[in-house]
Amino acid sequence: MEKIKVWAKRIKRQIFILYFAYKDERVPWYAKVFTACVVAYAFSPIDLIPDFIPVLGYIDDLIIVPLGIVVALKMIPEKVISDCEIKAEAMMKKGKPKNWFVGSIIVLVWVVITLWISLKVYHILQ
Repeated sequence: MEKIKVWAKRIKRQIFILYFAYKDERVPWYAKVFTACVVAYAFSPIDLIPDFIPVLGYIDDLIIVPLGIVVALKMIPEKVISDCEIKAEAMMKKGKPKNWFVGSIIVLVWVVITLWISLKVYHILQ
């Protein structure tokens, strides 16, 4: 159980590093876009695969997010990562940032996708 806690804390720290790297002007635009997607997905309360689905529900938490972190960290210059590690340590003591506007947009996007899929299924069943 202790290994899981250490792993989770490490993932959280890396997400904060990516959060600060996204804001850094030394990071290339394509890395910023990818990093923003990884951070938004990690902070999002809505998963691609809902957690209540047995086994598959945790694939995003165990594979997709860590894989995204690894890829994003490889796209970011080492100096930026070093600088962001310091900021991440301070942020971990405070807690993750809350941006209600971005959170609302994420929820809205998922609602629109759900409605669109529902309408498509409804028309197929008619």
